[in-house]
Order: sequence, then structure tokens, then C-alpha cells
Amino acid sequence: MKPRLSVFALILALSTSVGLRADTDAEVRARKDALELAGAFANDGFNIRDGHWCGVVKSHDHALIALNLYAGNQYWFSVGTVESIKKVAITVFDETGKQVTTESYSNEEKAAAGFAPGNSGQYFVAIDLVEGQEGSFCLVYSYK
Repeated sequence: MKPRLSVFALILALSTSVGLRADTDAEVRARKDALELAGAFANDGFNIRDGHWCGVVKSHDHALIALNLYAGNQYWFSVGTVESIKKVAITVFDETGKQVTTESYSNEEKAAAGFAPGNSGQYFVAIDLVEGQEGSFCLVYSYK
């Protein structure tokens, strides 16, 4: 009985460590910029949601993040990037893949998109490399 318990504990420990990864230095810098941008929306009553999404965005490709959003709320998605990315854009799609109309903000390596969904459901936020080379990004979002 004891060997089975230790094998189970080992499997649990390995599966947990595979699911966790530390952000790279570039992602930490990108997150700092994303949080700085999101702070501007906090001045308008928006709350920054706990959590963030980091990754690498490549030329002629985009990063796609699925989120459950709720009708009646307003959202702002803020992204920060690293030096190799000169310009980034955010696009939001509903669950059918239709692009939704958003307010947008862009300042070269930072961008934001805001909207209020008419329906609750799954939405997709796309981060696109507009100008520059492959690099790290971080996305945070705010709501009210």
C-alpha cells in the first residue's frame, strides 16, 4: 500500500510542475507595461482582474486567448510587449468568430481595446504583431 501512495504522490507532483511555469524576464517587463496601461482605466472605475496571459507573438501570426465575459459589464484589454515588437494590436471576436466593435488605444508597443458585450459567453482576444520582430507580450484585463 505504501509504494502505491508514493507513486501517486510522485505523479501528482510531476503533473503539477508541468502545468506551472515561471514568466520569463521579457514577459515580466511586458506585464509591467500592461499593468501600467490598465492603471489608466482603473482611474475610470475599472478593476484589474487577477491573472495575466503571457506568450510570444510572431510575425504573420497572432496569439488568441479565450475568455468568458458577461453582458452588462464593460471590459478593457491591455497588452504590453518587449522592445523587438514595435507595434501591436488587439482584436476581439465573439463565440461565432465575428469581430466585435471596440474602442481602441495604441501607443506602439502597448495597445488596449474596450467594449461592453451585448451577450454573455465566450469571446476571443487576438494579439497581433503589426510591426517589428517576434517578441513577448502580456495581456491583462479590467472590468466594471
